[in-house]
Amino acid sequence: MAATERPPVMEARRWIAEAHFSPERPLLNVSQAAPVDPPPETMRRAIADIVMNDAEAHLYGPVLGLPELRAEVAGQWSAAYGGAIEEAQVAITSGCNQGFAAVLSTLAGPGDEVILPTPWYFNHKMWLDMAGIATVPLPCGAGMIPQPEAAAALITPRSRAIVLVSPNNPTGAEYPPEILRGFYDLARAHGLALIVDETYRDFDSRSGAPHDLFTDPDWAETLIHLYSFSKAYRLTGHRVGAVVASRARLAEIEKFLDTVAICPNQIGQRAALWGMRNLAQWLAGERAEILRRRAAIGDNFPRLDGWRLLGCGAYFAYVQHPFDEPSDRLAQRLVDEAAVLCLPGTMFTPAGDPGGQRQLRLAFANVDSTGIATLFDRLSSVKER
Repeated sequence: MAATERPPVMEARRWIAEAHFSPERPLLNVSQAAPVDPPPETMRRAIADIVMNDAEAHLYGPVLGLPELRAEVAGQWSAAYGGAIEEAQVAITSGCNQGFAAVLSTLAGPGDEVILPTPWYFNHKMWLDMAGIATVPLPCGAGMIPQPEAAAALITPRSRAIVLVSPNNPTGAEYPPEILRGFYDLARAHGLALIVDETYRDFDSRSGAPHDLFTDPDWAETLIHLYSFSKAYRLTGHRVGAVVASRARLAEIEKFLDTVAICPNQIGQRAALWGMRNLAQWLAGERAEILRRRAAIGDNFPRLDGWRLLGCGAYFAYVQHPFDEPSDRLAQRLVDEAAVLCLPGTMFTPAGDPGGQRQLRLAFANVDSTGIATLFDRLSSVKER
């Protein structure tokens, strides 16, 4: 634990703990990639009804989750991806982070290796550090897209898995289906697991299935899929995620989940199930709004002299700054000089990585188009020291 980095979002919050912001220039917080608004009123009313009238929602439930929710995920995912997924191949977890931890506990132990593209999602790296698993960085190429050929050169006898996040956190990059297929084939050829985290799948700008991996009748031998209900339905505080994997893998995952949490949040699971069955149109509106914000990032970005937009999608814009100072220092300076809180690339890359020193993540989940214009006003006012 002592060798694991502190949680980056909590670290960033400490930068503003004693800061003062005027009413005319309030803080613009683009540090956290999660909605801060509550679920829609219709869902809150459904949750209230569950709390008052569903006695089972207050008791222990099945370790692998509510059967009706598992079946709903299996059915909707089968239709969305054009594959065959069974209820018994779905587990519900206490958030997607717990899903990742549970999966890794079945794949690797101290001394084993897992390949993570960089910039990486910091909680993935933190869990590997806690478990004594070596993280093997895979630098991304053009468009912040990792390449299977580069990953092939990193595989050793200690390799156990490759982890991909698409749409990506922190870069926003949407991985092309041929890239995902290339990683799938690579993992299968070497007997590795391919973990695909699609937490932000509901905000992908593309229509149709983002990949065809579930169409392989033997997908469960290689693919492990992760998902979060937090982003789609604003259920962050309820902690509900999902793992799609083989029956054999879930039998091992069940041991982890029973020991750590016994069962996922019962109210949250029922809320997620209600959302899947009733909020498709509302979720389409949420996606449209996020795509409008993505477009606003692109429209405003030319106003920043010397900056580069490296990736943009889902909740994120990943940028390269032009200043002769490391990004962790710049991020703290932005709090004082621009009333902007964002995360530096150093939180998403290995220590000393030159790319991370020049990069920032701007999360626009909670900043509308007007707020994005204000964000660029403030960033354009920041000068070299």
